[in-house]
Amino acid sequence: MFAALQQTKNGGLRMDRGSKRKVVDVEKGLLLVRYADADDAAQPPKVSVTVNPRHEKSIQLVSNPLHGDGLMWQPGTALVFRATQPGQLFVDVLANAPGGSTAATVKVEMLGQGTPAEALHDAAAPSHTAGFSLDSLRLLGHVAGIGDVMVKADEWIAGPAAPARIEGLALKWPGRPAGLDLRYSVKLARANAASERMTTLGGFAGTRGQVLPVVGLTLELAGPGAADFTFAVEAIFLGSSVSRMRGRKLELAGPTGREPLVGLRLRLEEVAAPLQPVLAPVASTRASGRVKVFRSRPARAGALEPEQSLAG
Repeated sequence: MFAALQQTKNGGLRMDRGSKRKVVDVEKGLLLVRYADADDAAQPPKVSVTVNPRHEKSIQLVSNPLHGDGLMWQPGTALVFRATQPGQLFVDVLANAPGGSTAATVKVEMLGQGTPAEALHDAAAPSHTAGFSLDSLRLLGHVAGIGDVMVKADEWIAGPAAPARIEGLALKWPGRPAGLDLRYSVKLARANAASERMTTLGGFAGTRGQVLPVVGLTLELAGPGAADFTFAVEAIFLGSSVSRMRGRKLELAGPTGREPLVGLRLRLEEVAAPLQPVLAPVASTRASGRVKVFRSRPARAGALEPEQSLAG
């Protein structure tokens, strides 16, 4: 699997003149940080990758004998980090000249060796409630004018404080219990092949960059473990108040079915667990610019595929 971090000319946290920084959470393992692309090919920005000082004991740069620092000067270069525990990297994009471009694409790839056949067999065992965490559920939304945004369960994509048209969605759940499937689809404002096409956990439903807002959403729990869980969802459609729904299969839309979705948050609840409190409003602020972060973990078969993303 792979994940990409993109710094655009209007995005990121401005640390000082001519530079931008993004904090990237990484999991335990071997990481390849690759400088993939830059808008200004003639004078690309520099990319510096350092370890959060709090995690220097558990994350180390596997440095090239010819270069001891974590600096990449142009696209096509890469760094390798070894993490013995989860932690954070600081990715700084710095212009090569005053007023120069700081638009670059950096990919953080988790390197893996696949999963032994016996481990795959154990993962398919009937016990579907052992060892999972509801807190690891993630919601990705492609937001018009911002890009891909990843949030945790019970956090807003866009929403009351920063409403914005959502053009696509994906659910990520690394700790999903065996025997439980999550399926979902979106209805788009105009006819499109992606409209109302059901996808499964990890798949992207909707479009990117086609100015096609989502006007309807269907969520469904399936599989032997579905009876043990329920969705709790809040949605805002343009011009409407917040709507709240719970259930194993939900269909959400605005009053006429044509209003764009401008806010969404959801979580999963265990039916057998004590009822959790009603979703409380979450303060949110509109991002000052565009930063897209995607993280990843190795697929079971060793292939690379999207895992998760979030925006800073």
